Amino acid sequence: MTLQQLAYFLAVARTRHFTRAAEESHVAQPSLSKQVQALERELGAELFTRARGNVALTPAGEALLPIALRILSDVDTAHLEVAELVGLRSGRVRVGAPPSLCGSLFADVLKRYHDAYPGIRLLVTESGSRDLERDVTAGALDLALVIVSPSMSLSAVPLLSEDLVVASAAPLGKERVRLSDLRDEPMVMFREGYDLRETTVAACHEAGFAPRFSVEGGEMDAVLRFVEAGLGIALVPSMVLATRPLLHGTPLVAPGIKRTIALAHRTDVAPTGAARAFRSVLSGYLRGAEMPSGVRLLEH
Repeated sequence: MTLQQLAYFLAVARTRHFTRAAEESHVAQPSLSKQVQALERELGAELFTRARGNVALTPAGEALLPIALRILSDVDTAHLEVAELVGLRSGRVRVGAPPSLCGSLFADVLKRYHDAYPGIRLLVTESGSRDLERDVTAGALDLALVIVSPSMSLSAVPLLSEDLVVASAAPLGKERVRLSDLRDEPMVMFREGYDLRETTVAACHEAGFAPRFSVEGGEMDAVLRFVEAGLGIALVPSMVLATRPLLHGTPLVAPGIKRTIALAHRTDVAPTGAARAFRSVLSGYLRGAEMPSGVRLLEH
């Protein structure tokens, strides 16, 4: 098995077409097909079904896909790590964060890092916490700010604790509310893969009711806009309301709902020099920053 064979396999898996995969890989189509066939002989299983006009992964191909992605990502990381031995003058760091942080403190951290290491390319992914965990595990991200969960299998350093509040277009008429007070309120719900979706549904069930969704499937900005339009309420981090004057944020009755934000990386691969430098810049920024309402810095 060679790295080139794995790269050709991934190209076919991505395009679902041998000719397009060959063009993307800048190789003749017969050569690519022979290398994929050699990989199949090595593994003792077919990786693709090859019906006319329809190339699909077999169960063996599905099993190989995440492993091949991780192997090639690790090879790329190894090249970068060796290059960084001469200093952080070139390279890249791939970081992810949930939308609630990308729209607030994360931009300032990226600016500080870019000023300190202008030769390092910053590749940023904005997504839900569970999606980010998956990308870090697969080797698609070096680091990610994620919401700590019992099922998380990454190495993580807790950084912040934040309160969730009820966002609404009009005041709810109370200084603080219980979740049970929201039983009959329509809710705007995040798409699958958002930690806030799981948190909201679990909290409502614990309060004795199933949430009633008026609209669901949005990203953070869309959810806040839907709430502004009066389509329902949403449970959101308090920090996202700082730039939303049309929304009201009502705290929950103590103890409320808190979540912990951590910086995570894979347990089986040490972060690169560029990633370690990013972690240092982030920690330094947090120690000196004024935390938004409802957000507390954790000792680390």
